[in-house]
Amino acid sequence: MSEATLAPPKARGAPFRVMPGFKLSLGFTLFYLALIVLIPLSSVFLKTFTMTWDAFFSAVTSDRVMASYRLTFGASLIAALLNVVFGGILAWVLVRYKFPGKRIIDALVDLPFALPTAVAGITLTALYSSNGWFGQFIEGVLGIKVAFTPLGVVVALTFIGLPFVVRTVQPVLEDAEKELEEAAASLGANSLQTFIRVIFPTILPSLLTGFALAFARATGEYGSVIFIAGNMPMVSEITPLFIITKLEQYDYAGATAIAVVMLVVSFLLLLTINLLQAWTRGKAKKS
Repeated sequence: MSEATLAPPKARGAPFRVMPGFKLSLGFTLFYLALIVLIPLSSVFLKTFTMTWDAFFSAVTSDRVMASYRLTFGASLIAALLNVVFGGILAWVLVRYKFPGKRIIDALVDLPFALPTAVAGITLTALYSSNGWFGQFIEGVLGIKVAFTPLGVVVALTFIGLPFVVRTVQPVLEDAEKELEEAAASLGANSLQTFIRVIFPTILPSLLTGFALAFARATGEYGSVIFIAGNMPMVSEITPLFIITKLEQYDYAGATAIAVVMLVVSFLLLLTINLLQAWTRGKAKKS
């Protein structure tokens, strides 16, 4: 018998799939997503719904909570922006240049992923305290205190968010067509014009993705921040720590109310960034 006879019949126009069982795979995916993500998040909302509107508003808008919002989201935004700039530069250096120790530096980028957050917090506190290696110079010469201040929170959040930007921009730079840069140079474009017109539009979506990931990670960071922040109310107290404090006081509804606010704000920011990414991709395709 020929191979055509042995081959199973195929519906006309049906797409070919290497792995069969789409319905089973989709069902397992939705079940796993619901078990790990949707059910825990819904429990947070359900616990918050047990509060009256006045109690909810009072819990999420007190002076101490508002101060923690400003510190958490403000420091996360600053850290994410710093990571976009310096993480993009680091990714560029790792992709476009060859130098001794390049592989070691490339491996060190992933250190915040592997390092326990508590260890990172203790290490940063030891380095940036008044008698630390970096802290005694910064405070003694520049007069700037880092540890146990909001600046220390920014330092910790920058440390844990750097790999997100580097690892999202790096593969895009590796796949970028250098011929376009050479063509721009042959047409008389200088280095700045080539970067703005050719390179930057290519890496912009990945920069936004890295920014979103770094920002999302920073807003929920706890372990690496509590040691270097000092945790002074109205000054250096982050919102995740305030949630833990509420839980220790058995105020579960108050803790979930604050968590809901952080969740909604983070979701709206991530949604905005994703829409901006889609817009930049569509604009790049049209051009």
